Amino acid sequence: MVILRNRSLCLFLFMFFLVVLEVHASHEINRKLQSTSHNVVKKILRPKFHFRPPKHWINGPMYYNGIYHLFYQYNTKGEVWGNIVWAHSVSIDMINWINLEHAIYPSEVFDKYGTWSGSTTILPGNKPVILYTGIVDDEQTQVQNYAIPANLSDPFLRKWIKPDNNPLVVADESINKTKFRDPTTAWLGQDGSWRMLVGSLRKNKRGLAILYRSRDFMKWTKAQHPFHSAAKTGNWECVDFFPVSLENTDGVDTSVIGDKIKHVLKISLDDNRWDYYTIGTYDTKNDRYVPDDTMIDGSHGLRLDYGNFYASKTFYDPSKNRRILMGWCNESDVFPTDDIYKGWSGIQAIPRKLWIDPSGKHLVQWPIEELETLRKKKVELRNYKLNKGENIEVQGITPAQADVEVTFSFSSLENAEEFDPSWVDLYAEDVCAIRGSTVQGGLGPFGLLTLSSENLEEYTPVFFRVFKNPDKYKVLMCSDASRSSVRNHKKMFKPSFAGYVDVDLTDKKLSLRSLIDHSVVASFGAGGKTCITSRVYPALSIYGDTHLFAFNNGTETVKIDTLDAWSMDKADM
Repeated sequence: MVILRNRSLCLFLFMFFLVVLEVHASHEINRKLQSTSHNVVKKILRPKFHFRPPKHWINGPMYYNGIYHLFYQYNTKGEVWGNIVWAHSVSIDMINWINLEHAIYPSEVFDKYGTWSGSTTILPGNKPVILYTGIVDDEQTQVQNYAIPANLSDPFLRKWIKPDNNPLVVADESINKTKFRDPTTAWLGQDGSWRMLVGSLRKNKRGLAILYRSRDFMKWTKAQHPFHSAAKTGNWECVDFFPVSLENTDGVDTSVIGDKIKHVLKISLDDNRWDYYTIGTYDTKNDRYVPDDTMIDGSHGLRLDYGNFYASKTFYDPSKNRRILMGWCNESDVFPTDDIYKGWSGIQAIPRKLWIDPSGKHLVQWPIEELETLRKKKVELRNYKLNKGENIEVQGITPAQADVEVTFSFSSLENAEEFDPSWVDLYAEDVCAIRGSTVQGGLGPFGLLTLSSENLEEYTPVFFRVFKNPDKYKVLMCSDASRSSVRNHKKMFKPSFAGYVDVDLTDKKLSLRSLIDHSVVASFGAGGKTCITSRVYPALSIYGDTHLFAFNNGTETVKIDTLDAWSMDKADM
Protein backbone atom coordinates (compact mmCIF):
# COMPACT_ATOMS: atom_id res chain seq x y z
CA MET A 1 0.00 0.00 0.00
CA VAL A 2 1.17 3.54 -0.76
CA ILE A 3 0.67 6.30 1.79
CA LEU A 4 -0.08 9.64 0.15
CA ARG A 5 0.67 13.18 1.25
CA ASN A 6 -0.40 16.26 -0.69
CA ARG A 7 1.65 19.40 -1.02
CA SER A 8 1.34 22.36 -3.36
CA LEU A 9 4.32 23.02 -5.58
CA CYS A 10 3.12 26.40 -6.79
CA LEU A 11 4.76 28.22 -3.90
CA PHE A 12 8.22 27.54 -5.27
CA LEU A 13 9.42 30.00 -7.89
CA PHE A 14 13.01 30.09 -9.01
CA MET A 15 15.18 31.97 -11.48
CA PHE A 16 17.62 30.03 -13.60
CA PHE A 17 21.10 31.27 -14.41
CA LEU A 18 23.17 29.84 -17.24
CA VAL A 19 26.72 29.30 -16.01
CA VAL A 20 29.55 28.37 -18.33
CA LEU A 21 31.75 25.84 -16.55
CA GLU A 22 35.17 24.60 -17.56
CA VAL A 23 35.15 20.95 -18.59
CA HIS A 24 38.27 19.01 -17.74
CA ALA A 25 39.50 16.57 -20.38
CA SER A 26 39.35 12.93 -19.39
CA HIS A 27 43.12 12.51 -19.66
CA GLU A 28 44.17 15.71 -17.93
CA ILE A 29 47.15 15.01 -15.70
CA ASN A 30 47.15 16.49 -12.20
CA ARG A 31 50.52 15.36 -10.92
CA LYS A 32 50.09 17.11 -7.57
CA LEU A 33 46.67 15.54 -7.00
CA GLN A 34 46.72 12.15 -8.73
CA SER A 35 48.00 10.36 -5.62
CA THR A 36 46.04 12.38 -3.06
CA SER A 37 43.17 10.91 -1.06
CA HIS A 38 41.03 12.04 1.88
CA ASN A 39 37.73 10.12 1.86
CA VAL A 40 35.81 12.35 4.24
CA VAL A 41 32.32 12.35 2.70
CA LYS A 42 29.86 10.04 4.44
CA LYS A 43 30.03 6.53 3.03
CA ILE A 44 26.24 6.44 3.19
CA LEU A 45 26.23 8.47 -0.05
CA ARG A 46 28.15 5.77 -1.89
CA PRO A 47 25.94 3.85 -4.35
CA LYS A 48 24.97 0.41 -3.12
CA PHE A 49 23.97 -1.44 -6.29
CA HIS A 50 26.04 0.34 -8.95
CA PHE A 51 29.50 -1.10 -9.51
CA ARG A 52 32.30 0.91 -7.92
CA PRO A 53 35.73 0.13 -6.49
CA PRO A 54 36.33 0.58 -2.76
CA LYS A 55 37.87 4.01 -3.37
CA HIS A 56 39.70 6.24 -5.86
CA TRP A 57 39.14 6.99 -9.60
CA ILE A 58 37.64 4.47 -11.85
CA ASN A 59 37.53 -0.42 -20.52
CA GLY A 60 36.36 -3.24 -22.12
CA PRO A 61 33.73 -5.72 -20.82
CA MET A 62 33.65 -9.32 -22.05
CA TYR A 63 31.68 -12.56 -21.67
CA TYR A 64 33.89 -15.66 -21.63
CA ASN A 65 33.04 -19.24 -20.66
CA GLY A 66 30.08 -18.29 -18.47
CA ILE A 67 31.83 -15.39 -16.70
CA TYR A 68 31.37 -11.66 -17.27
CA HIS A 69 34.64 -9.72 -17.10
CA LEU A 70 34.79 -6.00 -16.44
CA PHE A 71 38.08 -4.25 -17.16
CA TYR A 72 38.15 -0.60 -16.19
CA GLN A 73 40.54 2.33 -15.94
CA TYR A 74 41.49 2.73 -12.30
CA ASN A 75 43.72 5.07 -10.34
CA THR A 76 45.24 2.96 -7.58
CA LYS A 77 46.33 5.95 -5.50
CA GLY A 78 43.87 8.83 -5.77
CA GLU A 79 40.53 10.26 -6.85
CA VAL A 80 41.61 12.09 -10.01
CA TRP A 81 42.90 10.72 -13.30
CA GLY A 82 46.44 9.33 -13.13
CA ASN A 83 48.41 6.19 -12.14
CA ILE A 84 46.07 4.29 -14.46
CA VAL A 85 45.91 0.49 -14.53
CA TRP A 86 43.43 -1.98 -16.01
CA ALA A 87 41.52 -3.16 -12.96
CA HIS A 88 39.63 -6.43 -13.33
CA SER A 89 36.40 -7.74 -11.78
CA VAL A 90 34.29 -10.78 -12.62
CA SER A 91 30.63 -11.69 -12.22
CA ILE A 92 28.05 -14.28 -13.19
CA ASP A 93 25.20 -11.73 -13.39
CA MET A 94 26.80 -8.28 -13.95
CA ILE A 95 25.25 -7.08 -10.68
CA ASN A 96 27.37 -8.77 -8.00
CA TRP A 97 31.12 -8.56 -8.61
CA ILE A 98 34.38 -10.05 -7.35
CA ASN A 99 37.50 -7.88 -7.59
CA LEU A 100 40.65 -9.57 -8.89
CA GLU A 101 44.26 -8.45 -9.24
CA HIS A 102 44.91 -5.85 -11.91
CA ALA A 103 45.04 -7.23 -15.44
CA ILE A 104 47.37 -4.67 -17.05
CA TYR A 105 49.63 -2.01 -15.59
CA PRO A 106 52.59 0.04 -16.93
CA SER A 107 55.61 -2.25 -17.05
CA GLU A 108 57.17 -2.29 -20.53
CA VAL A 109 58.78 0.21 -22.89
CA PHE A 110 55.60 0.24 -25.00
CA ASP A 111 53.34 1.24 -22.08
CA LYS A 112 55.77 2.63 -19.51
CA TYR A 113 53.91 5.93 -19.23
CA GLY A 114 50.36 4.62 -19.26
CA THR A 115 47.96 1.77 -20.03
CA TRP A 116 44.89 3.46 -21.44
CA SER A 117 41.53 2.25 -22.70
CA GLY A 118 40.87 -0.46 -25.22
CA SER A 119 38.66 -3.46 -25.93
CA THR A 120 38.46 -7.23 -25.85
CA THR A 121 38.02 -9.61 -28.80
CA ILE A 122 37.43 -13.37 -28.80
CA LEU A 123 39.63 -15.00 -31.45
CA PRO A 124 38.99 -18.38 -33.14
CA GLY A 125 39.62 -21.24 -30.74
CA ASN A 126 37.84 -19.26 -28.00
CA LYS A 127 40.94 -17.23 -27.22
CA PRO A 128 40.40 -13.75 -25.72
CA VAL A 129 42.76 -10.90 -26.46
CA ILE A 130 42.93 -7.35 -25.15
CA LEU A 131 43.78 -4.42 -27.41
CA TYR A 132 44.80 -1.31 -25.48
CA THR A 133 46.59 2.01 -25.86
CA GLY A 134 50.06 2.33 -24.38
CA ILE A 135 51.94 5.56 -23.70
CA VAL A 136 55.62 5.28 -24.59
CA ASP A 137 57.08 8.61 -23.47
CA ASP A 138 56.46 11.73 -21.44
CA GLU A 139 55.23 13.49 -24.60
CA GLN A 140 52.13 11.26 -24.59
CA THR A 141 53.00 9.32 -27.75
CA GLN A 142 50.29 6.67 -28.09
CA VAL A 143 50.58 3.17 -29.60
CA GLN A 144 48.25 0.18 -29.75
CA ASN A 145 49.27 -2.95 -27.84
CA TYR A 146 47.80 -6.33 -27.01
CA ALA A 147 47.71 -8.70 -24.06
CA ILE A 148 46.65 -12.34 -23.75
CA PRO A 149 45.71 -14.58 -20.81
CA ALA A 150 48.61 -16.36 -19.16
CA ASN A 151 46.44 -19.40 -18.47
CA LEU A 152 43.29 -20.14 -20.51
CA SER A 153 42.31 -22.89 -18.05
CA ASP A 154 41.85 -20.28 -15.30
CA PRO A 155 38.10 -19.51 -15.36
CA PHE A 156 38.74 -15.99 -14.04
CA LEU A 157 41.67 -15.21 -16.37
CA ARG A 158 43.51 -13.61 -13.48
CA LYS A 159 46.87 -13.04 -15.12
CA TRP A 160 47.61 -11.40 -18.46
CA ILE A 161 50.87 -11.17 -20.37
CA LYS A 162 52.11 -8.62 -22.90
CA PRO A 163 54.10 -10.37 -25.67
CA ASP A 164 57.40 -8.96 -26.91
CA ASN A 165 56.10 -8.12 -30.39
CA ASN A 166 54.24 -5.11 -29.00
CA PRO A 167 53.31 -2.52 -30.09
CA LEU A 168 51.06 -3.83 -32.85
CA VAL A 169 50.20 -0.41 -34.31
CA VAL A 170 52.30 2.77 -34.35
CA ALA A 171 51.05 6.11 -35.70
CA ASP A 172 52.46 7.00 -39.13
CA GLU A 173 53.32 10.54 -40.22
CA SER A 174 49.68 11.29 -41.16
CA ILE A 175 48.39 10.68 -37.62
CA ASN A 176 48.45 12.90 -34.56
CA LYS A 177 50.44 10.58 -32.28
CA THR A 178 49.12 12.25 -29.10
CA LYS A 179 45.48 11.82 -30.21
CA PHE A 180 45.53 8.18 -31.23
CA ARG A 181 43.83 5.85 -28.80
CA ASP A 182 41.23 3.35 -27.63
CA PRO A 183 41.11 0.48 -30.16
CA THR A 184 37.70 -1.10 -30.66
CA THR A 185 36.65 -4.71 -30.46
CA ALA A 186 37.85 -6.22 -33.74
CA TRP A 187 35.46 -7.81 -36.23
CA LEU A 188 36.09 -10.41 -38.89
CA GLY A 189 35.31 -9.38 -42.47
CA GLN A 190 33.91 -11.63 -45.19
CA ASP A 191 37.38 -11.61 -46.77
CA GLY A 192 38.87 -13.27 -43.70
CA SER A 193 40.67 -10.17 -42.46
CA TRP A 194 40.22 -8.63 -39.04
CA ARG A 195 39.33 -4.97 -38.70
CA MET A 196 39.51 -2.53 -35.81
CA LEU A 197 39.09 1.22 -35.33
CA VAL A 198 41.23 3.71 -33.41
CA GLY A 199 39.95 7.18 -32.49
CA SER A 200 41.95 10.25 -33.46
CA LEU A 201 41.96 13.96 -34.36
CA ARG A 202 43.05 15.95 -37.41
CA LYS A 203 43.61 19.65 -37.83
CA ASN A 204 40.66 22.03 -37.52
CA LYS A 205 39.06 19.77 -34.88
CA ARG A 206 38.08 17.02 -37.34
CA GLY A 207 37.47 13.85 -35.37
CA LEU A 208 37.95 10.53 -37.07
CA ALA A 209 37.95 6.77 -36.71
CA ILE A 210 40.97 5.16 -38.39
CA LEU A 211 40.51 1.64 -39.82
CA TYR A 212 43.18 -1.05 -39.58
CA ARG A 213 43.14 -4.52 -41.19
CA SER A 214 45.00 -7.73 -40.36
CA ARG A 215 44.96 -11.30 -41.62
CA ASP A 216 46.60 -12.76 -38.52
CA PHE A 217 45.77 -10.17 -35.80
CA MET A 218 49.48 -9.42 -35.47
CA LYS A 219 50.39 -7.33 -38.53
CA TRP A 220 48.01 -4.41 -39.04
CA THR A 221 47.75 -2.11 -42.07
CA LYS A 222 46.05 1.28 -42.05
CA ALA A 223 43.27 1.81 -44.60
CA GLN A 224 43.85 4.55 -47.17
CA HIS A 225 40.78 6.51 -46.06
CA PRO A 226 39.23 7.10 -42.61
CA PHE A 227 36.37 4.77 -41.72
CA HIS A 228 34.37 7.89 -40.85
CA SER A 229 35.16 11.47 -39.84
CA ALA A 230 33.35 14.72 -39.08
CA ALA A 231 34.54 18.33 -38.97
CA LYS A 232 34.50 20.47 -35.83
CA THR A 233 33.76 17.58 -33.49
CA GLY A 234 37.08 17.47 -31.64
CA ASN A 235 39.01 14.39 -30.62
CA TRP A 236 37.20 11.06 -30.90
CA GLU A 237 38.00 8.57 -28.18
CA CYS A 238 36.49 5.31 -26.88
CA VAL A 239 35.04 4.62 -30.32
CA ASP A 240 32.61 1.70 -30.56
CA PHE A 241 31.24 0.07 -33.72
CA PHE A 242 28.66 -2.71 -33.71
CA PRO A 243 25.68 -4.17 -35.63
CA VAL A 244 22.04 -4.14 -34.51
CA SER A 245 19.20 -6.31 -35.76
CA LEU A 246 16.21 -4.77 -37.56
CA GLU A 247 14.07 -7.85 -36.86
CA ASN A 248 13.96 -8.00 -33.06
CA THR A 249 15.60 -6.81 -29.85
CA ASP A 250 18.19 -9.59 -29.84
CA GLY A 251 21.83 -8.66 -30.10
CA VAL A 252 24.18 -10.00 -32.75
CA ASP A 253 27.87 -10.77 -32.81
CA THR A 254 30.15 -7.89 -33.76
CA SER A 255 31.13 -9.53 -37.07
CA VAL A 256 27.56 -10.07 -38.34
CA ILE A 257 26.63 -8.39 -41.64
CA GLY A 258 23.35 -8.73 -43.57
CA ASP A 259 20.24 -7.17 -45.10
CA LYS A 260 18.43 -7.05 -41.76
CA ILE A 261 21.33 -5.37 -40.01
CA LYS A 262 22.16 -1.71 -39.36
CA HIS A 263 25.37 -0.47 -37.79
CA VAL A 264 26.03 1.98 -34.98
CA LEU A 265 29.11 4.17 -34.60
CA LYS A 266 29.53 5.56 -31.09
CA ILE A 267 32.11 8.21 -30.25
CA SER A 268 33.13 9.82 -26.97
CA LEU A 269 33.89 13.52 -27.46
CA ASP A 270 36.86 14.56 -25.35
CA ASP A 271 35.80 18.21 -25.58
CA ASN A 272 32.67 17.76 -23.44
CA ARG A 273 32.92 14.17 -22.11
CA TRP A 274 29.62 12.95 -23.54
CA ASP A 275 28.86 9.96 -25.74
CA TYR A 276 27.21 10.36 -29.15
CA TYR A 277 26.12 7.89 -31.80
CA THR A 278 24.80 7.62 -35.32
CA ILE A 279 22.95 4.78 -37.04
CA GLY A 280 23.92 3.95 -40.58
CA THR A 281 25.22 1.52 -43.17
CA TYR A 282 28.53 -0.31 -43.23
CA ASP A 283 29.85 -0.15 -46.81
CA THR A 284 31.86 -3.38 -46.77
CA LYS A 285 33.12 -2.90 -50.34
CA ASN A 286 34.88 0.37 -49.52
CA ASP A 287 35.27 -0.27 -45.76
CA ARG A 288 33.48 2.92 -44.82
CA TYR A 289 30.62 3.84 -42.55
CA VAL A 290 27.78 6.02 -43.91
CA PRO A 291 25.33 7.52 -41.37
CA ASP A 292 21.65 7.67 -42.31
CA ASP A 293 20.40 10.99 -43.69
CA THR A 294 18.62 11.90 -40.44
CA MET A 295 21.75 11.41 -38.33
CA ILE A 296 23.96 14.25 -37.08
CA ASP A 297 27.62 13.83 -36.17
CA GLY A 298 28.92 15.60 -33.09
CA SER A 299 27.43 17.55 -30.22
CA HIS A 300 24.04 18.16 -31.89
CA GLY A 301 23.53 14.46 -32.50
CA LEU A 302 21.97 11.61 -30.53
CA ARG A 303 23.39 10.70 -27.14
CA LEU A 304 23.31 7.31 -25.44
CA ASP A 305 22.60 9.04 -22.15
CA TYR A 306 21.92 12.73 -21.62
CA GLY A 307 23.53 12.90 -18.18
CA ASN A 308 26.74 11.81 -16.44
CA PHE A 309 27.71 9.05 -18.86
CA TYR A 310 30.94 8.64 -20.82
CA ALA A 311 33.50 6.22 -22.30
CA SER A 312 30.82 3.58 -22.79
CA LYS A 313 31.40 0.21 -24.36
CA THR A 314 29.14 -2.54 -25.71
CA PHE A 315 29.72 -6.26 -26.07
CA TYR A 316 27.71 -9.18 -27.39
CA ASP A 317 26.45 -11.56 -24.71
CA PRO A 318 25.91 -14.95 -26.39
CA SER A 319 24.41 -16.49 -23.25
CA LYS A 320 21.21 -14.45 -23.72
CA ASN A 321 21.59 -13.19 -27.31
CA ARG A 322 21.78 -9.55 -26.31
CA ARG A 323 24.06 -6.57 -26.76
CA ILE A 324 25.08 -5.05 -23.44
CA LEU A 325 26.05 -1.42 -22.91
CA MET A 326 28.23 -0.37 -19.99
CA GLY A 327 29.30 3.19 -19.28
CA TRP A 328 31.25 5.27 -16.81
CA CYS A 329 29.26 7.73 -14.69
CA ASN A 330 31.68 10.55 -13.91
CA GLU A 331 31.19 13.00 -11.09
CA SER A 332 29.25 16.27 -11.09
CA ASP A 333 32.09 18.37 -9.73
CA VAL A 334 34.09 20.94 -11.68
CA PHE A 335 37.41 20.73 -9.90
CA PRO A 336 39.48 17.63 -9.00
CA THR A 337 39.84 18.73 -5.39
CA ASP A 338 36.11 18.12 -4.92
CA ASP A 339 36.57 14.46 -5.93
CA ILE A 340 39.39 14.15 -3.41
CA TYR A 341 37.06 15.52 -0.76
CA LYS A 342 34.57 12.71 -1.43
CA GLY A 343 37.21 9.98 -1.39
CA TRP A 344 36.06 8.29 -4.59
CA SER A 345 35.34 9.34 -8.14
CA GLY A 346 33.18 7.61 -10.71
CA ILE A 347 31.00 4.51 -10.86
CA GLN A 348 29.79 2.18 -13.58
CA ALA A 349 26.22 2.56 -14.79
CA ILE A 350 23.91 -0.41 -14.44
CA PRO A 351 24.51 -2.62 -17.51
CA ARG A 352 21.81 -2.09 -20.13
CA LYS A 353 20.43 -4.22 -22.90
CA LEU A 354 20.57 -2.20 -26.13
CA TRP A 355 18.67 -2.53 -29.43
CA ILE A 356 17.35 -0.36 -32.26
CA ASP A 357 13.87 1.17 -32.11
CA PRO A 358 11.44 -0.14 -34.78
CA SER A 359 11.46 3.36 -36.32
CA GLY A 360 15.16 2.97 -37.03
CA LYS A 361 15.74 6.50 -35.78
CA HIS A 362 17.36 5.80 -32.41
CA LEU A 363 18.51 3.13 -29.96
CA VAL A 364 16.59 1.83 -26.95
CA GLN A 365 18.16 0.83 -23.62
CA TRP A 366 16.85 -0.97 -20.57
CA PRO A 367 18.52 -2.16 -17.34
CA ILE A 368 19.46 -5.83 -17.57
CA GLU A 369 16.88 -8.20 -16.12
CA GLU A 370 19.34 -9.46 -13.50
CA LEU A 371 18.96 -6.16 -11.62
CA GLU A 372 15.46 -7.23 -10.60
CA THR A 373 16.94 -9.88 -8.28
CA LEU A 374 17.81 -7.00 -5.92
CA ARG A 375 14.18 -5.89 -5.65
CA LYS A 376 12.83 -6.40 -2.15
CA LYS A 377 9.85 -4.72 -0.47
CA LYS A 378 7.30 -3.45 -3.00
CA VAL A 379 4.59 -0.80 -2.87
CA GLU A 380 2.16 0.08 -5.63
CA LEU A 381 -0.40 2.67 -6.65
CA ARG A 382 -3.14 2.48 -9.27
CA ASN A 383 -5.36 5.05 -11.01
CA TYR A 384 -4.48 8.11 -8.96
CA LYS A 385 -5.24 11.56 -10.37
CA LEU A 386 -2.67 14.31 -9.91
CA ASN A 387 -4.24 17.73 -10.24
CA LYS A 388 -2.40 21.00 -10.85
CA GLY A 389 0.22 21.75 -8.21
CA GLU A 390 -0.27 18.44 -6.41
CA ASN A 391 2.22 15.82 -5.36
CA ILE A 392 2.03 12.57 -3.46
CA GLU A 393 4.62 10.88 -1.33
CA VAL A 394 5.39 7.22 -1.85
CA GLN A 395 6.06 5.59 1.50
CA GLY A 396 6.80 2.05 2.55
CA ILE A 397 10.09 1.60 0.72
CA THR A 398 13.65 2.87 1.12
CA PRO A 399 13.56 5.89 -1.23
CA ALA A 400 17.34 6.41 -1.14
CA GLN A 401 17.85 2.93 -2.61
CA ALA A 402 14.93 2.14 -4.88
CA ASP A 403 13.65 1.08 -8.29
CA VAL A 404 10.53 2.93 -9.44
CA GLU A 405 8.37 2.30 -12.51
CA VAL A 406 5.45 4.60 -13.25
CA THR A 407 3.08 5.12 -16.19
CA PHE A 408 1.35 8.49 -16.54
CA SER A 409 -1.68 9.12 -18.76
CA PHE A 410 -3.68 12.20 -19.71
CA SER A 411 -7.05 12.63 -21.37
CA SER A 412 -6.11 15.48 -23.70
CA LEU A 413 -3.16 17.09 -25.47
CA GLU A 414 -4.95 20.39 -26.06
CA ASN A 415 -3.36 22.14 -23.08
CA ALA A 416 0.21 21.39 -24.17
CA GLU A 417 2.14 24.66 -24.28
CA GLU A 418 3.56 26.04 -27.51
CA PHE A 419 7.20 25.28 -28.25
CA ASP A 420 8.97 28.63 -28.45
CA PRO A 421 10.63 28.98 -31.91
CA SER A 422 13.60 30.67 -30.23
CA TRP A 423 14.40 27.32 -28.56
CA VAL A 424 15.00 25.49 -31.84
CA ASP A 425 18.77 26.01 -31.74
CA LEU A 426 19.06 25.34 -28.00
CA TYR A 427 20.12 22.04 -26.50
CA ALA A 428 17.41 20.18 -24.60
CA GLU A 429 19.14 20.91 -21.28
CA ASP A 430 18.90 24.64 -22.00
CA VAL A 431 15.13 24.36 -22.46
CA CYS A 432 14.94 22.35 -19.24
CA ALA A 433 16.80 25.12 -17.40
CA ILE A 434 14.29 27.65 -18.74
CA ARG A 435 11.17 25.52 -18.14
CA GLY A 436 12.07 23.61 -15.01
CA SER A 437 9.99 21.48 -12.68
CA THR A 438 8.59 24.49 -10.80
CA VAL A 439 7.54 26.45 -13.89
CA GLN A 440 3.87 25.75 -14.45
CA GLY A 441 3.01 24.46 -17.89
CA GLY A 442 0.00 23.00 -19.64
CA LEU A 443 0.73 19.28 -19.98
CA GLY A 444 3.57 19.02 -17.50
CA PRO A 445 5.89 19.24 -15.85
CA PHE A 446 4.99 15.93 -14.19
CA GLY A 447 7.15 13.10 -12.91
CA LEU A 448 9.12 12.13 -9.80
CA LEU A 449 10.91 14.11 -7.11
CA THR A 450 13.78 11.81 -6.15
CA LEU A 451 16.30 12.13 -3.30
CA SER A 452 14.03 14.74 -1.76
CA SER A 453 14.11 16.23 1.71
CA GLU A 454 10.82 16.23 3.61
CA ASN A 455 10.03 19.90 2.97
CA LEU A 456 11.53 20.06 -0.52
CA GLU A 457 14.55 22.15 0.40
CA GLU A 458 16.42 19.83 -1.97
CA TYR A 459 15.37 17.23 -4.51
CA THR A 460 16.24 15.91 -7.96
CA PRO A 461 13.16 16.04 -10.20
CA VAL A 462 12.85 13.69 -13.17
CA PHE A 463 9.97 14.84 -15.33
CA PHE A 464 8.28 15.32 -18.70
CA ARG A 465 6.91 18.42 -20.45
CA VAL A 466 4.82 18.14 -23.60
CA PHE A 467 5.01 20.95 -26.16
CA LYS A 468 3.04 21.71 -29.31
CA ASN A 469 5.12 21.96 -32.45
CA PRO A 470 3.69 23.02 -35.83
CA ASP A 471 3.87 19.45 -37.17
CA LYS A 472 3.78 17.29 -34.05
CA TYR A 473 4.06 17.22 -30.27
CA LYS A 474 7.50 17.47 -28.70
CA VAL A 475 8.27 15.68 -25.42
CA LEU A 476 11.06 16.95 -23.18
CA MET A 477 12.49 14.73 -20.45
CA CYS A 478 14.57 16.37 -17.70
CA SER A 479 16.65 15.28 -14.73
CA ASP A 480 17.39 18.55 -13.00
CA ALA A 481 20.22 18.58 -10.46
CA SER A 482 19.99 22.32 -9.77
CA ARG A 483 17.98 21.65 -6.60
CA SER A 484 19.86 18.50 -5.64
CA SER A 485 21.80 19.94 -2.71
CA VAL A 486 21.38 22.87 -0.33
CA ARG A 487 25.09 22.89 0.43
CA ASN A 488 26.68 26.25 -0.21
CA HIS A 489 29.08 24.82 -2.74
CA LYS A 490 29.44 27.17 -5.69
CA LYS A 491 31.87 24.87 -7.47
CA MET A 492 29.50 21.90 -7.59
CA PHE A 493 28.24 21.16 -11.10
CA LYS A 494 24.45 20.87 -10.82
CA PRO A 495 23.15 20.87 -14.39
CA SER A 496 19.70 20.54 -15.89
CA PHE A 497 20.20 17.36 -17.90
CA ALA A 498 17.60 16.75 -20.61
CA GLY A 499 16.79 15.05 -23.89
CA TYR A 500 13.80 14.85 -26.21
CA VAL A 501 11.73 11.65 -26.33
CA ASP A 502 10.76 10.26 -29.73
CA VAL A 503 7.18 9.16 -29.03
CA ASP A 504 3.94 9.88 -30.93
CA LEU A 505 1.62 10.05 -27.86
CA THR A 506 -1.19 8.27 -29.70
CA ASP A 507 -2.11 6.42 -26.51
CA LYS A 508 -1.65 9.59 -24.40
CA LYS A 509 0.76 7.81 -22.05
CA LEU A 510 4.34 8.34 -20.91
CA SER A 511 6.32 5.88 -18.79
CA LEU A 512 9.30 6.49 -16.55
CA ARG A 513 11.67 4.23 -14.66
CA SER A 514 14.19 5.63 -12.17
CA LEU A 515 16.94 3.76 -10.35
CA ILE A 516 17.76 5.71 -7.19
CA ASP A 517 21.01 4.84 -5.43
CA HIS A 518 22.02 7.46 -2.84
CA SER A 519 24.12 9.71 -5.11
CA VAL A 520 22.93 8.58 -8.53
CA VAL A 521 19.55 8.75 -10.29
CA ALA A 522 19.39 6.81 -13.56
CA SER A 523 16.15 7.33 -15.49
CA PHE A 524 14.64 5.69 -18.57
CA GLY A 525 11.83 7.48 -20.41
CA ALA A 526 9.21 5.82 -22.61
CA GLY A 527 10.61 2.33 -22.21
CA GLY A 528 14.22 3.41 -22.65
CA LYS A 529 13.92 5.71 -25.67
CA THR A 530 15.66 8.48 -23.69
CA CYS A 531 18.04 7.87 -20.77
CA ILE A 532 19.48 10.33 -18.25
CA THR A 533 21.90 9.56 -15.42
CA SER A 534 22.52 12.23 -12.77
CA ARG A 535 25.20 12.24 -10.06
CA VAL A 536 23.98 14.23 -7.09
CA TYR A 537 25.14 14.70 -3.51
CA PRO A 538 22.28 15.63 -1.17
CA ALA A 539 22.93 17.25 2.18
CA LEU A 540 19.56 16.63 3.84
CA SER A 541 17.92 13.75 1.97
CA ILE A 542 20.24 11.04 3.20
CA TYR A 543 19.10 7.46 3.73
CA GLY A 544 16.33 7.54 6.40
CA ASP A 545 15.67 11.22 5.74
CA THR A 546 15.10 10.67 2.03
CA HIS A 547 11.65 11.02 0.46
CA LEU A 548 10.12 10.19 -2.91
CA PHE A 549 7.22 12.07 -4.50
CA ALA A 550 5.24 11.95 -7.72
CA PHE A 551 4.13 15.40 -8.84
CA ASN A 552 2.22 17.41 -11.43
CA ASN A 553 2.81 21.11 -11.93
CA GLY A 554 0.79 21.49 -15.13
CA THR A 555 -2.75 22.73 -15.57
CA GLU A 556 -3.81 19.45 -17.21
CA THR A 557 -4.68 16.68 -14.76
CA VAL A 558 -2.34 13.71 -15.07
CA LYS A 559 -3.27 10.21 -13.92
CA ILE A 560 -0.87 7.70 -12.47
CA ASP A 561 -2.09 4.53 -14.16
CA THR A 562 0.44 2.35 -12.39
CA LEU A 563 3.27 3.01 -9.98
CA ASP A 564 5.42 0.14 -8.72
CA ALA A 565 8.33 0.85 -6.40
CA TRP A 566 10.78 -1.50 -4.74
CA SER A 567 13.40 -1.13 -2.05
CA MET A 568 16.67 -2.36 -3.51
CA ASP A 569 19.08 -4.71 -1.80
CA LYS A 570 22.82 -4.01 -1.75
CA ALA A 571 24.84 -5.74 -4.44
CA ASP A 572 27.91 -7.75 -3.48
CA MET A 573 31.10 -5.97 -4.57
